[in-house]
Amino acid sequence: MLIQYIRSIVTVPPAEAEKLLDLGKAVSVRKGDYFIHEGQIPRKFAFVGKGLFRYLYVDGEGREYTKNFMPEQHFIAAYSSMIARQPSRMFIEALEDSDILELDYAGWLQLLQGHACWSRLLIRMLEHAFSVKENRERDLLLLDAGKRYDLFRAEFPGLEKRVAQHLIASYLGISPVSLSRLRKK
Repeated sequence: MLIQYIRSIVTVPPAEAEKLLDLGKAVSVRKGDYFIHEGQIPRKFAFVGKGLFRYLYVDGEGREYTKNFMPEQHFIAAYSSMIARQPSRMFIEALEDSDILELDYAGWLQLLQGHACWSRLLIRMLEHAFSVKENRERDLLLLDAGKRYDLFRAEFPGLEKRVAQHLIASYLGISPVSLSRLRKK
């Protein structure tokens, strides 16, 4: 599934695809477990084959803030912490029992030096991630809760049935009561 996904973005020769798969380790993550903990220096990233994750921050008083949801066919990583070799400021939590392909970052860096297809993939993925981040920031600043909820439903079709309502409210930056009112409309 990973190679099929990557090949939808860039052309990857079969020998290079095998090298990437050799870096991978199939891992099952149980609902409620963390792929990355706040304070951990990440040394791995993963591709979600089955399941669902969320990125979250926890403030000093224990309140959680959902940054994003990552369903199947997405990579999960505390990327900025991984490249800087600094402790992560966020958690990555499994919201469902999940199957991932875990990839070692040091091995990825070696692979990246070997063939241009990996640089092209990285650039395309970073461009996409930057666009998503920029749009999300704009939406949080400029759109009302109703429009943000509509965008959530369009961006993540069917996710409402898989995610607790209080997590969706956290993602939208509103209270669960406000989300309930929006859903009634």
